[in-house]
Amino acid sequence: MDCLYRSLLIYSVVIITLLNRANGYTITVDAHAEECFYENVEADTKMGLTFEIAEGGFLDIDITITGPDGAVIHKGERESSGIYTFSAPTSGRYTYCFSNKMSTMTPKVVMFNLEIGEAPNKNAGDNDEEANHNNLENMIKELGATLKTVKNEQEYMQVRDRIHRAINESTNSRVVMWSIFEASVLLVMTLGQVYYLKRFFEVQRVV
Repeated sequence: MDCLYRSLLIYSVVIITLLNRANGYTITVDAHAEECFYENVEADTKMGLTFEIAEGGFLDIDITITGPDGAVIHKGERESSGIYTFSAPTSGRYTYCFSNKMSTMTPKVVMFNLEIGEAPNKNAGDNDEEANHNNLENMIKELGATLKTVKNEQEYMQVRDRIHRAINESTNSRVVMWSIFEASVLLVMTLGQVYYLKRFFEVQRVV
């Protein structure tokens, strides 16, 4: 019973820790501007970035991930969404930058999550009991990572649904406005033709 209670306690603590390390943000990147975020991690730590452009222009933005030594780990141009994960090659500060410098006047609204895994345990494997404990922790961490992935996928689908709904509503509004414009033009042309024919026959009758 004590073992089960301890396992549940460890599971709860690890899950809470993992969820606390998944940071969700919503930012607005102005035209000709760049927004950067930083994370200090140890070597071999699992890191992940999930992002989606919610509003603005063509729903695209430039993204760059750089390491502590300034080396570019990932670079994308005019991306509307993406999921990128990697293992930190060295310890230090990693930089995530969203750049809207290619836009002349339109700000972009970016929703993204930064996921930072647990630092690797360098003292693992000293004895059998510790090895079993580490295996249990690894299984719990994998379960936590799976839960985070499901949560991020749900948020991703919600954002895409909202974007597509907004696009459909905008398209429908334009179609309705164009239909009204066409109907108005046809009505004006019809009235003009009736008036012209009426005037023509009136002139013929007078002559």
